[in-house]
Amino acid sequence: MNGSIRVGNLFGIPFYVNPSWFLVLGLGTLQLAGVFTGLGGILPLILGFISTLLLFASVLAHELGHSFVAMRQGIKVNSITLFLFGGLASLDKEAETPGQAFWIAIAGPAVSLLLFALFTAIGVGTGIWGPVAAILQILASINLILALFNLIPGLPLDGGNILKSLVWKITGNAYKGVVFASRAGQVVGWIAIAIGLLSVLGISNVGSIWTLLIGWFLLQNAGRSAQSAKVQEKLTALKAEDAVIPNSPVVSVDLSLREFANNYIIGKAQWHKFLVTDEDGQLLGAIAVEDMKNIPTSNWPNTSVRELMQPVVSTTVQSDQSLLDVIMLLEKEQITQLPVVRENGVLVGLLEKGSIMRLLEQRAQAKPA
Repeated sequence: MNGSIRVGNLFGIPFYVNPSWFLVLGLGTLQLAGVFTGLGGILPLILGFISTLLLFASVLAHELGHSFVAMRQGIKVNSITLFLFGGLASLDKEAETPGQAFWIAIAGPAVSLLLFALFTAIGVGTGIWGPVAAILQILASINLILALFNLIPGLPLDGGNILKSLVWKITGNAYKGVVFASRAGQVVGWIAIAIGLLSVLGISNVGSIWTLLIGWFLLQNAGRSAQSAKVQEKLTALKAEDAVIPNSPVVSVDLSLREFANNYIIGKAQWHKFLVTDEDGQLLGAIAVEDMKNIPTSNWPNTSVRELMQPVVSTTVQSDQSLLDVIMLLEKEQITQLPVVRENGVLVGLLEKGSIMRLLEQRAQAKPA
């Protein structure tokens, strides 16, 4: 998350805390200190602080549950972040099957339920009393609440991801699962906002300002998930060749520099680099306009493009590759354009991030009202 502070690694996973976490740490310390008020002095604050840290440790264990299952499936975990409303494990990619998505989603609540059972068993079985017993009771209660809350069937909660995996399994379409679970998350968000608002206005004793804030958080994130799923579905249905730039900057290897300048540079749209092909359309390399300055203009008629051509540095993509895969590649390689080739190596043209956006806009405008 933006602005988060890295505090180390956990099992090789970068661990961050968001600045909002410190606010909850302070509020949690003050609130839980009230459980220990009979002890006097600053001891209640110390115990409240320890209890709050242990609560966040439970949230962290919850996220590690997701992370370990994801890693067993070969999915890299980019980071774990603690923030205002809990924690977030950021995965490098989505699960490839609904079954994998289900097990990743259920792992977090399962860990929380196990911790609830563990702390309850320790508290009941050992006969511990006093502050330690109070802390165990708090930890057991919070882990039970954490598990049950996250099992609510709506994104971005774990229950929403479980619902997504079930819809995905039934329909065979992962994006339909996301949209359905996102809509459910929006409904949950509106309900939480209504409950919180009634509480703030003094109309109801159920809920609090936190209920309202959590509802708003769910509503916003569920909406973004639905929008993202719709865009991804469109990108999956489109191919790389669909977004190739018309009149892409492509020249023949046999052109002289004079012909190249007259036909493609002077008075034309300014491209800084052109792809170079042979007579069969096979991609051979690229030529940078800047490199022509190294050749005297008097020699341009006798110098071919081949002599200034350089190997293509960027990766090429197949013409039938989905645009979603292409965008992921552009982001991963931190580049803005890619040559598109057919299976036989014939160049189709050049694709850019901008041409993908224009294609999506054209499809949206062409869609009947």
